[in-house]
Amino acid sequence: MKVRSSVFASFILIFEVIGIALFLRGFFPVPVKSSFSSKSKLSDLPAEPLTGSAPNSSRLPQPLFKRVVIMLVDALREDFVFGPNGRMYMPYTRHVVERGSSHSFVAKARPPTVTMPRIKALTTGSIPGFIDVVMNLNSPALLEDNLIWQAKTAGKRMVFYGDDTWVRLFPKHFMEYDGTTSFFVSDYTEVDNNVTRHLDSTLKRDDWDILILHYLGLDHIGHISGPYSSLIQPKLMEMDDILKKIHSALISKEVEGSLPYLLVLCGDHGMSETGSHGGSSEPEVSTPLVLISPAFKRKAGMEKPGVVEQVDLTPTLALGLGLPISQNSVGRVIQSVLEETSLRDQLRFLHLNGHQLSCLLKDSISDYEKEVGFEQFRVAEKAHGNWMKLYLEGNTSEVLTNVGKKVLRQYLEALAAMSAALSKQLGKYDMYSMIAGMVFVFQLLLVLLLAMPEALSGAAAVDLPILSALLSLPFYLLCLLLASVHVLVCTSAESSCYFCSLSWGLVFTAVAFSSAMFCILVSIATRRLSLGAKIHGKSPLRSSEVDWSLSELDVLLLAGTVGHTLSLAASSFVEEEHQAWYFLLNTLCLTVFQDVCRKYFREKRGSGDDEEHILPSKDRHPSAHPKAEIFSEKWLALATPPFTLLCCRLLRSLNQTGVQWAHIPDVGHWLNSSEHKVVLSLLSAFCLVLIYFLVQRRCSWVSKVALALGLLGVYSYRAAVGNVLFPWHHSGQTMSKGTVEARFVYVFVLGILFSGTKDLLRSQIITADAKLKSRGLWEIYSGLVLLVSLLFRAHNLPVLCCCLLIQTLMAQFIWKKLHYDAAQTTIMHYWFGQAFFYFQGNSNNIATVDISVGFVGLESYIEAPAIFLTALSTYAGPLLWACHLVCYLSSERDR
Repeated sequence: MKVRSSVFASFILIFEVIGIALFLRGFFPVPVKSSFSSKSKLSDLPAEPLTGSAPNSSRLPQPLFKRVVIMLVDALREDFVFGPNGRMYMPYTRHVVERGSSHSFVAKARPPTVTMPRIKALTTGSIPGFIDVVMNLNSPALLEDNLIWQAKTAGKRMVFYGDDTWVRLFPKHFMEYDGTTSFFVSDYTEVDNNVTRHLDSTLKRDDWDILILHYLGLDHIGHISGPYSSLIQPKLMEMDDILKKIHSALISKEVEGSLPYLLVLCGDHGMSETGSHGGSSEPEVSTPLVLISPAFKRKAGMEKPGVVEQVDLTPTLALGLGLPISQNSVGRVIQSVLEETSLRDQLRFLHLNGHQLSCLLKDSISDYEKEVGFEQFRVAEKAHGNWMKLYLEGNTSEVLTNVGKKVLRQYLEALAAMSAALSKQLGKYDMYSMIAGMVFVFQLLLVLLLAMPEALSGAAAVDLPILSALLSLPFYLLCLLLASVHVLVCTSAESSCYFCSLSWGLVFTAVAFSSAMFCILVSIATRRLSLGAKIHGKSPLRSSEVDWSLSELDVLLLAGTVGHTLSLAASSFVEEEHQAWYFLLNTLCLTVFQDVCRKYFREKRGSGDDEEHILPSKDRHPSAHPKAEIFSEKWLALATPPFTLLCCRLLRSLNQTGVQWAHIPDVGHWLNSSEHKVVLSLLSAFCLVLIYFLVQRRCSWVSKVALALGLLGVYSYRAAVGNVLFPWHHSGQTMSKGTVEARFVYVFVLGILFSGTKDLLRSQIITADAKLKSRGLWEIYSGLVLLVSLLFRAHNLPVLCCCLLIQTLMAQFIWKKLHYDAAQTTIMHYWFGQAFFYFQGNSNNIATVDISVGFVGLESYIEAPAIFLTALSTYAGPLLWACHLVCYLSSERDR
């Protein structure tokens, strides 16, 4: 059955997406949540345990705090407070931590370390899933049980200033609020001033119970210039002054005999070594948690802060304010906060927390009774009842105190075990769905690779043996086998599988599709191998049919692509995927070098000369080449693969990426240090000049002028934001946002894109001029290069420079001279594009996404341009190589 290449490609793309979606559905586990749609109520709380009589009343201890102020500093790393520089960065906070009435902890945040999931964790006590990273862009109202809803229901008056994510998550919950956008990372001053300007008036008032402040400036500085920027210390000192102001105001309002206040200093997540966040590295997940209240003992010196989970703050605040714990909370109350209360109250607090966790455990795990934590809680609850009986009988001996402390330890062990069991649920993958998705993707990939020569041939059609596959005996046997496996897996699976929850109609369709694809795959492979054998057996001349004889390069490209796909089944290979691409690219360069040596040294001189005359260089006169020119082309072709290897080795040292070695200092860090700004300036200027000479060759004179002015604007923008220097630039000159300079470049980008699009349309509509079409495509490509050079950080300009240089050399001396076909050239472009994605400093860790580029030339947050610019900068490597492929193939249509 003949199928057009476009239809075949669309079919493959659609089912690849379905296979990937099925894999991701199994890979990202669903967060642990209670099956009850209602929220916790005070009336639902369990009775206080009591042995030997009717249950005691649902007595609740008195709230611990009258007022709570939560000061959340976005991207506050624990070493900013507790580290060696803590006394310099935040002197007052360190004084309170060392000598004041406070408790200090390192709160561990679970990935994804992005603001919206972290706010959900702090307010619900649950551990959000990775889907919340996407929801972070447009946070919907939070409907599940949470601390803010409980406080509002209890009549607590809440005031909020800061990140407007809170306002979107909790609409109509705050008595007074003022939200600021969190996405405009270029602003790190006004975004905090908009919060602080409300403080003086709010702290003087008595009409609120909970005050929440969310400061964004530190996070924005991290995105712009990293955790070691000169801007970090002034910002942390500003935060320290604000904490001092709040603490002083709360002390002055303290009334003897009333409940004390609680001041909480915390971070939603940390900051990586590059200033971003989202991943699971230690600096990203470790945040400080400082609880300040006159209810706590005054410290005598600096103590090593304990380690708690970030979600532990939720039940602690709920019980401290006399509220029910959220149903989906997996946190456990911080016991040191309860130390100054009576033993009976401490046991009651822990009992309430344990009851909530045991209910969630029943909802989440089918065999919950086998869990160690559940059994420990039942034992502790029974011992608590015995202790209560002795307590109510008036026993005041030391034995009662010792028994109570033993019960307390039992409760703490039970809470730790149940919390760990619930958190562990997030690590249980749906393996069946993952394997089914991988099988779909792998089958489609092999079919695509085997059919690629036909799809890219002049006929532009693929012969798929669909009918013969559906009528074959192996198809029906495979259907029966896969259906049996499905029944076996779904009846014996301990946990629920998404694939098992689908209707039998969908399952049978998937089984039939997988069986048919396998039969088609075998049929195509058999046909290709037999065709190759016939060609080699009959004649050495080129057949009119598709030649399926595999060269060493074909084997490498096929094995490398398939091997890389298989490697993604292991998480360690995903984390260090760049290593696989670096290895494949180095091997490719060596294989190409072998092909070049074979062409120029092993082939007959006569045939080599003929080919040189048949395929003259594009920019030369069609007359015969001088011998010296042919000789120089030969040595340039020989030098191209080693030069490419050298460029790749240098680029690897520019940006450390991945997980294992991302913390190691690299050349990029060295260039970005203030001591080497002159070196970075010279390097940037050289790269921009080289970019111009590499790109301008195929542009019209108008586009050449626009490109030159645009690249000058790029350097001016980097000088304006303080990355590089002009000769007349003064060291004390203040930095600007570079908005005018960036918009100056945007004008020339649009001009070049317009010129290229005009030529492209003219070649398609007015006149069928292949030369005009090729020029239009190259001009669009040059406009894209100019835009990327604006978005790339100054130290990454060598990446763009090497990209263009390798493209030019490979196109001129390798792909054209060695007569590589479209399939080989396409896969090589794909490999180079993937490798350059990692040369930029990217990885599969979300923390390496540089969101600051989304605001180049913008004065406020505008969603569409910000997302477009961020995506373009992140995937610039693969995009540039894909665009170059289109331009190159269009200019080689005669082949």
